[in-house]
Amino acid sequence: MNCIPFGSTAAGAMVDQIVLDNGEINVCVLTLGATLQDLRLGSVGPSLTLGSDTLEDYEASGALHYFGAICGPVANRIRDARTTLNGRELTFEPNGAGGHVLHGGAAGLHHKIWQVDAVSDTRVELSTTAVDGEGGFPGNRRWQAIFELGEGAVLTLTLRAHTDAPTLMNLANHSYWNLGREATFHGHQLQIDADRYLPADDDAIATGAIHDVDGDRMDFRQPRALTEADQLDTNFCLSENRAALRKVGSLTGPGGICMEIDTTEPGLQIYDCRHLAAEGVTGHDGRRYGPRGGLAIEAQYWPDAPSHPAFPSIRLDPGQPWEQVTRFRFSQT
Repeated sequence: MNCIPFGSTAAGAMVDQIVLDNGEINVCVLTLGATLQDLRLGSVGPSLTLGSDTLEDYEASGALHYFGAICGPVANRIRDARTTLNGRELTFEPNGAGGHVLHGGAAGLHHKIWQVDAVSDTRVELSTTAVDGEGGFPGNRRWQAIFELGEGAVLTLTLRAHTDAPTLMNLANHSYWNLGREATFHGHQLQIDADRYLPADDDAIATGAIHDVDGDRMDFRQPRALTEADQLDTNFCLSENRAALRKVGSLTGPGGICMEIDTTEPGLQIYDCRHLAAEGVTGHDGRRYGPRGGLAIEAQYWPDAPSHPAFPSIRLDPGQPWEQVTRFRFSQT
């Protein structure tokens, strides 16, 4: 059975877990937030992504809020929770530090129960909708999320969006990765094919500057072991616009498990999970997740794009195709 009841939310909505397995990789997806809940090589541990078997952990007040979910309609932040589109001022819920909107606020896609449109042993297609004005964003919108296992230990995530009015669109999968059994990701080797990044202020809002990584601690063009000195909530600039699917980076754990990331997107946000409580949160296999317990690697457009005309635009018009593809390829040396 591919769809298994996972529980009901505080509001009484039923949530299912969808299990995909091709013999080399085992993946679990929740209909709440189209969340990548679990991912293992074969059917045994450890889980390579941080998650929980308890639904409450994924709800708004839960410790693992956003973990593995699809974030949008606009992932990341919009400064001051307001912008203009076609001369019309748009205002959003100021749910982020400093009064900015983060991941769409309370109307974000991570809160929605996605519908299962098709499912097999190796593929699930989910969808959800939002009406014009929901969360402050214009347009009646529809989204699709397709999780598919390919040959070998490969997971491809395809996200699509449609609107009937000009709107803003930037989606991201918000999974946290730890490819070993250690309490933190320290010692993992990170590599990113980016020669520029976006400096941010104390509220993690992009300043508008675009810096070269040359001579900077943000230079990950060659694999480098992560340490406590690496403080990351940073967008790395891969390109000026969406591109053909290409390899953009990798993460390798101390035990030799490697995850290569391919994406169509122009940016890669890296976040170090510093917000988790020091006492930790119980996750998969009884492990305790604490600060820096996992590394978020989020393919997306550059953050706060509406505030910076020089950044790639996240405007979406009716009839305009919108498709993001991100592929995770796993191997072990």
